[in-house]
Amino acid sequence: MPLVSTADLLHSAASRRTGIGAFDVVQLEIGEALVAAAEETRLPVVLQISQEGVRSHGGLDAIGQALLALAATSSAHVAVHLDRAQDEELVRRAVHLGFGSVMFDSSARSSDERMEATMRVVEFAHADDVAVEAELGGLLGGATPGAGVDPQEARRVVTDTGLDCLAVAGGTVLTGRDPGATAEFDLELIRHLRGAVAVPLSLDGVAGASDEAVVAAIDAGVTKVNLSAGLNRSFTAAVRARLLGDPALVDPEAYLRDGRDAVAAEAATLLRLLDVSGADADRAAVRR
Repeated sequence: MPLVSTADLLHSAASRRTGIGAFDVVQLEIGEALVAAAEETRLPVVLQISQEGVRSHGGLDAIGQALLALAATSSAHVAVHLDRAQDEELVRRAVHLGFGSVMFDSSARSSDERMEATMRVVEFAHADDVAVEAELGGLLGGATPGAGVDPQEARRVVTDTGLDCLAVAGGTVLTGRDPGATAEFDLELIRHLRGAVAVPLSLDGVAGASDEAVVAAIDAGVTKVNLSAGLNRSFTAAVRARLLGDPALVDPEAYLRDGRDAVAAEAATLLRLLDVSGADADRAAVRR
């Protein structure tokens, strides 16, 4: 299947008021597992690699082109996304390679530079039909959990920058809670943000939230949900179990296959969980 536009996937999901899973690809086996999960469930998925992940691979080109190849040869709708990039040159490289979207993080810049840099990224990305996501708290200089964000300010940010997707970190939309308590989201704030902006919302920082809380956030207006920690635990646990069970094993293909299969199974469950418009949505509890 030809490469899929991230923007098309997000707008389609937003129009159906359902969610799409976006997962960090730490290594190629995880990318393969995510594609397998998308094909099994017949649901779309976003493969994303962060700036930190790019650094661990020694550059974007090799892992980036591998992910693009996985997406292009899959029977599922698979988009490829650069996540949390602060380096404009890295963003340009992702655009040049053919990524469907980029998430630009300007939070480390001065308040005067944040909007200007984001607008610059939007301009060159849009020239190649690449969608741009940015985090509201980063653009506004951070937000205090439970304090909320002015939806009208969010509308101004989206209008002024031309963003295609607005990220709201868990810390921005989490309700106030005692340390160690289960995370919950400010659903009223999400609804107000959804009504104020004309672009899909992306939710990060969901570790610690229950499946029910994540589904409620989607029902309130979130479209793209970033999930990864649980998959990394599943991969590592499967590899560890195989090696402990067979101390003489030295073939990486054997134990990496176990890790890949574990990630594929959990990712399939998560994709069904996020597909709240699906009649057979799987709401089984999954630790993230």
